[in-house]
Amino acid sequence: MGKLTTKEVENAPPGRLIDGDGLCLITKPSGSKSWILRVQHNGKRRDIGLGSLSALGLAGAREKARELRKHALNGRDPVAERKREKDTVKTFRDATFATHEALKSRWVEKNAAAFLSSLEAYAFPEMGNLHVATITAGHIVDLLQPIWIEKPEVARKVRMRIGQVLNFSHSKGWRPAEAPGRSVTMGLGKQPKASNFAAMPYEDVPAFFDQLRSSVQTKGRQALQLVILTGARSGEVRHARWGQFNLDRAEWRRPAELMKSREAHLVTLNAPAVALLRGLIQGRQPKPDELVFSSRRDTPLSDMTLTKVVRSAGEKFTVHGFRSSFRDWAAEHHPDLPDAVAEAALAHAEPDKVVRAYKRTTLVRMRQQLLQAWGAFVTCEDQA
Repeated sequence: MGKLTTKEVENAPPGRLIDGDGLCLITKPSGSKSWILRVQHNGKRRDIGLGSLSALGLAGAREKARELRKHALNGRDPVAERKREKDTVKTFRDATFATHEALKSRWVEKNAAAFLSSLEAYAFPEMGNLHVATITAGHIVDLLQPIWIEKPEVARKVRMRIGQVLNFSHSKGWRPAEAPGRSVTMGLGKQPKASNFAAMPYEDVPAFFDQLRSSVQTKGRQALQLVILTGARSGEVRHARWGQFNLDRAEWRRPAELMKSREAHLVTLNAPAVALLRGLIQGRQPKPDELVFSSRRDTPLSDMTLTKVVRSAGEKFTVHGFRSSFRDWAAEHHPDLPDAVAEAALAHAEPDKVVRAYKRTTLVRMRQQLLQAWGAFVTCEDQA
């Protein structure tokens, strides 16, 4: 088990930081950071450069170090093995699958699948057979140009994933440089400004919520009710499992893999949310890994299921937009509470690194107060 943390690595001062088992981070006075692995082979000490921190993060460096230590333990020269690996010709297609295999454990299943499918659809036809060492900014610009304006969000994701493949290839020694950045940006130009998610005015939410509760109760309608009451993202509700809830304590502990920020988050459930969830189990004891809202195939509901509920009610607003409805209501009705309380309730990451580093509280008590008031407003229990 390594000693260093990601934060220590990012903030490393000039000098040497030891992670353990021969792996260390070298930070030069200029600020550049690189990984070195010290191993023993045939009684001789060998220092092997693994790559820069920007190309190979902490987890990647540990993985690479494990591979090379394994070669040494098996009697093979780790330096020769590293050279042999560098000399292996890799096409962009090969490198994509290698990147996916190495990094997929860090992603949720949906994102791991999207990584492959998007590159197969948009990058492989143009770059799949190109050696990763030969790919330039021009290749990337030519590939993205047809979709940069027409499909801006897709194009941004494809560009990001191409960069991941090329940076991973650089860390493995398959190409001499990291992914081109500024030159690609200059070649593509600006995209049209993205529009915000259409949000229902918060004044209309109670009437809409009452319509949901008075209609035939489907899983889609029930899931949408929990989205509204908690301010959660659609995916967080659709993938929720009963083991994350403690209804006696009115808590929903969402694990890191469920969160957009990849950080665990505590939701303080208001009374209507607890009542909704208790009604779903009807006194039985569900299994911890059982989905709260499952399809007929025992898989999470699709995002379209919740969208269809909104459309069937004759509304043009998005499911995600109810988070904005909550945020607007909080600003209008509870100006006494700091903005950070509502932002924390929505599990928004603090953009300021300094503030984030020194924040010592998750504002749980004030979030509980705010969400209880929101629940009362939505269910018309608060007539003030």
